[in-house]
Amino acid sequence: MTITVPTALDQPLLRPVDLGDLHLPNRVVMAPTTRARAANEGLVPTGMHAAHYGQRASAGLIITEATWVSEQAIGFVNVPGVYSAEQVAGWRRVTDVVHALGGRIVLQLWHTGAASHPDHLGGRLPAGPSAVNPRVKAFTPGGFKETVTPREMTEADIAAAVADYGAAAENARRAGFDGVEVGAHGSFLIAQFLNPRLNRRTDRYGGDRTGRQRLLLEIVDAVAAPWDGRRVGVRLGPYLVPGELFRPDEEMLADYDELVTELNDHPVAYLHLRGRDLAGQDAAPDFAAIERYRRRFHGPLIANNGFDRESANAVIEAGLADAVSFATHFIANPDLVTRFALGRALAVSNRDTYYSGGANGYLDYPVSGWADGAEA
Repeated sequence: MTITVPTALDQPLLRPVDLGDLHLPNRVVMAPTTRARAANEGLVPTGMHAAHYGQRASAGLIITEATWVSEQAIGFVNVPGVYSAEQVAGWRRVTDVVHALGGRIVLQLWHTGAASHPDHLGGRLPAGPSAVNPRVKAFTPGGFKETVTPREMTEADIAAAVADYGAAAENARRAGFDGVEVGAHGSFLIAQFLNPRLNRRTDRYGGDRTGRQRLLLEIVDAVAAPWDGRRVGVRLGPYLVPGELFRPDEEMLADYDELVTELNDHPVAYLHLRGRDLAGQDAAPDFAAIERYRRRFHGPLIANNGFDRESANAVIEAGLADAVSFATHFIANPDLVTRFALGRALAVSNRDTYYSGGANGYLDYPVSGWADGAEA
């Protein structure tokens, strides 16, 4: 008996692509998803991390959960770091598994800055660009708590943070990663420096958009140093509104216009752009929001936020993105590439297990069977 399984292997998502010196067999990218599974004193990746990422190795590229560059960067419970020898060894187990299964994986680097909380820092105040409370919530061992007014970072503090990013990138290389991604989105340190409502400095790290961009650009150059070729991505979220102080207006979006243009002069492998939040459950992603920065950036672009198979193929076919990243879809569908290729229905993730700390909701999402919902 001959079994015929229909496929759609000619769809744009399944075509290979180069992002700098990262060579991808398909354009289905796993976006960073914080899952709080490093529930140990040293914040070391465990065998669960290796299994979780190994299950998803068919992605064109895996971008890991955001990972602490130093102890000073911490601002969320049970997130792994990459600043100790034990953490590097833990990540090496992850990359070995992913590579053995034919995958590619980069590490996203994270520093929460003023969005942290004294509960994470031994009672010390978090530090940010200025003494301005970002007015968001930090996930502490005691649950979500309101942020406090941070202390303003000195230039020595800033230099130390840049050095921490550089050291983290070197550790990522030692751990076997294929590159790193600088997380410059959300309510966190780099986005705080980019934000004129939070960055009220008058020195060379503030004052105008050039000053506010300086930290990110110095970090990009520092994390690129350990790598041969272009293996550093940058993730931006100009439309992301994690709190009222981050609500974008045209002046802020214009700042991002100039920032994206400036990134062309730095060793960036790709731009990972989070688009606008969707207006309703069935709303399509805003292609114009992606196109605004596609016109500015000369390198490869990964689009993110609210895409399904059809809209992802469409944004690539339109030339507005080179790849598309998926977060919630990859949580529930470790075989997402296969499901896209065969037109199978997608499983839905259980939000109650996102930060629960165990294997439930992390390792137990099944792959689909050969006859499960293949399209004709």
